[in-house]
Amino acid sequence: MTVPTTAPATPTTMRAAYLPGGRVVDLREVPVPDPAHGQVLVAMRASTICGSDLRAIYREHLGEGPEAYQDVVGGHEPSGRVVAVGPGVDRIRVGDRVVVYHISGCGQCDDCRRGYQISCSSPLRAAYGWQRDGGHADHLLAEERDLLVLPDSLTYLDGACVACGFGTAYEAVRRIGVTGADRLLVVGLGPVGLAAGLLAQALGVRTVVGVDPSSERQELALRLGAVTTATDPTDEAFERALPGGVETAVDCSGSGAGQLFALRHTRRWGRVALVGEGGHLSVDVSEHVIHQQLTIHGSWVTSTVHMAELLELLDRTGLHPEVVVTDTRPITEADEAYRIADSGTHGKVGIVWPDTP
Repeated sequence: MTVPTTAPATPTTMRAAYLPGGRVVDLREVPVPDPAHGQVLVAMRASTICGSDLRAIYREHLGEGPEAYQDVVGGHEPSGRVVAVGPGVDRIRVGDRVVVYHISGCGQCDDCRRGYQISCSSPLRAAYGWQRDGGHADHLLAEERDLLVLPDSLTYLDGACVACGFGTAYEAVRRIGVTGADRLLVVGLGPVGLAAGLLAQALGVRTVVGVDPSSERQELALRLGAVTTATDPTDEAFERALPGGVETAVDCSGSGAGQLFALRHTRRWGRVALVGEGGHLSVDVSEHVIHQQLTIHGSWVTSTVHMAELLELLDRTGLHPEVVVTDTRPITEADEAYRIADSGTHGKVGIVWPDTP
């Protein structure tokens, strides 16, 4: 039997959203790309919006180096169905449901060989939605090595959430080694914070305390079951919720105040992961780090190896990352999707397409 290399009737043009800055979304009609050697064409089904998109691209182009936006199609959390493959592609097939690991590295350096394309330092490194076209379009051209096949139990929205947010959260809780013996503090209850709480509980943690200044986000976290307790970011509120601090903490706030809160409320010999991008941390190192014997991890996204491990965990436990999605819009309303995400009071926001063959 001959395996098809392309799906029927792939259109020649597509809608694509660009982010010129100043809180503007520019929707254009552009050609559908053809896959070259080792490449795959994916029809988008879900492409969620990340806080990094808002911080470094949507509001104003702040990024340098790995975060330098190069006027490409936005969106680095893509999931969809494969509709065409180029020559040299032998693992991925037309019809596969896939999630895209959102950094394409050189494939040769030590980090890439370990699956951490996020840390690739080669000039060839290009992040989808930052230096190469991303998922806010009807179709995405991806390298075969950047694709992971979705288990049948997971939806496209699940896959989009895994592509960055849940992958990032999983790496963090894995890095600090959470177990059922630990209590976890999550600072910042945006989508990554929600993911950290949900995944920690899937790994056996019984007590998760979430901290966020937004009452809406506190309520959402409690409603989703991502945390067992939610409080304001004040010492008094936290001490009432959990006197004496926690064994483990993850900061997802990206603020210096939030990062310091995580350090100050982690018990002696505890472990902390700093995940949220941005912020300037000023800390009394002796009092809050050295004398507390803390282990602090800087955790940046995840690896393809751990992302595959996460997909297996989700399939096994029945946890659906899409529970953190509060709003979806079609590609024609990408500007409204970004406005909702930028409000800072909702959960995850996604751009979605009908699931057609």
